Amino acid sequence: MLTFAPITPENAHILRPYYENCSYRLCEYAVGTKLMWSGYLKPSFAEAAGCLIVRNEIEGDVQFDLPVPSPEGDMDAALTAIEEYCTKSGLRPVISVVPREQTALLCGRYARVILTNKRMWKDYLYRASDLAEFAGRRYSGQRNHINKFRKEHPDARFVELTGADLPRLQEFWQAYEAEFQKDSFNARRELRYAREMFRLLDKGWFCAGGLEEDGRLVAVSLAEKCGETLIIHIEKALYSFAGAYPAVVQAFAGHFGGGCQWINREDDARDKGLRTSKLQYLPAELGSKVHLAVGSELDDLDAVPEIKTGRLVLDGLTESDKAAYNALCLDDERNRWWGYDYREDLRGELTEDYFLDVARQDFAKRMAVNFAVRLDGRLIGEAVLYNLDWRGGAELGCRIAPAYAGHGYGTEAFAAAAEWALYRLGLDRVVAKCYKENTASYRMLSSCMRRNGEDETFFYFIKTV
Repeated sequence: MLTFAPITPENAHILRPYYENCSYRLCEYAVGTKLMWSGYLKPSFAEAAGCLIVRNEIEGDVQFDLPVPSPEGDMDAALTAIEEYCTKSGLRPVISVVPREQTALLCGRYARVILTNKRMWKDYLYRASDLAEFAGRRYSGQRNHINKFRKEHPDARFVELTGADLPRLQEFWQAYEAEFQKDSFNARRELRYAREMFRLLDKGWFCAGGLEEDGRLVAVSLAEKCGETLIIHIEKALYSFAGAYPAVVQAFAGHFGGGCQWINREDDARDKGLRTSKLQYLPAELGSKVHLAVGSELDDLDAVPEIKTGRLVLDGLTESDKAAYNALCLDDERNRWWGYDYREDLRGELTEDYFLDVARQDFAKRMAVNFAVRLDGRLIGEAVLYNLDWRGGAELGCRIAPAYAGHGYGTEAFAAAAEWALYRLGLDRVVAKCYKENTASYRMLSSCMRRNGEDETFFYFIKTV
């Protein structure tokens, strides 16, 4: 199972090689974004199958970036790792900020998805040559502003900035804050984050530069090269220097844009002024960030259904089942073959209602279906459809109370639940496993499923439509 570590300046060097060659063009696939907005994104990362996997927790909701593969990376295996992590963690997979070009891949992978693609999320993507040259009539406004700046400040020049320039940057920020015209919390927060980012210049992840006049910085910018895209994380200029903004945009693109096809100036955060400004630079396109929430066949269920066999009824657990169900769940000897010990992930205090409540909560989230197996109305066991793989498959398990063992009830209940899952619920496949020493379970599974491999511990089985 994936293990995630919070993204910090101390470990961000692990992410940079993935982002350095990333072709997604979106600002979220960059070290700078993860660090600058860590308070909001709460990002953490793991590596699997040669891919970078980033987990964000935004206002309590867990969502994943699309995995970023290395040259040898396996995207399919990385997505499978995310799916397994979500299933084990009781989460639905949510893959967010998916580039539009990759959306079809995910839609083809999953049977059920909800897509969201909001205008306010979209990045502004410009051709690097357009911003470096401002050529043609359509950019006459930018050229006029730059010409005015050059006329009033003929000695201003573009300079690269490094960690050694922190004292000069400090002077710039003091001057900038003295002129700062926005009082909102978000604007002030973004300014604080921007100042902190320049302190990381010595890490070698970013390129930075600015306009200098008489040794004084009047505009600064910081960016990160990711594949063929130069992602601009910060762009600031003193308001008292008219034309400094387009001047630094052009100079920065001309100096650092070599080898890049695109320049990403990030989204506008729904700020009217930012949107107006970014549109005036004539983006070649708006980079879509698709939010993809994965569903499952269980979403169609309003309640645990009833399944009838020759001798048994499978249906939902009720309050009257509590004593028998607790005895089943607490039978350590029996549950040794069930392959699950409730103590390993006990959710709070073990009360009389605990096991029934967990089953109901799992169904409420449509993460599992717990069937009561009944003989003449009495609960004698349980069949559980769980461990969704989010691509049309789920695992099925069955356990029968010791007093009713040896009469074929487990085989009857398991076969009925598997048939229902495939032909009524609509799954593509049902899988199961048993310990190699458990000959009774082996016979049960072999009677209605096909062997599908083994390891040192288990035999694996599958049943398909």
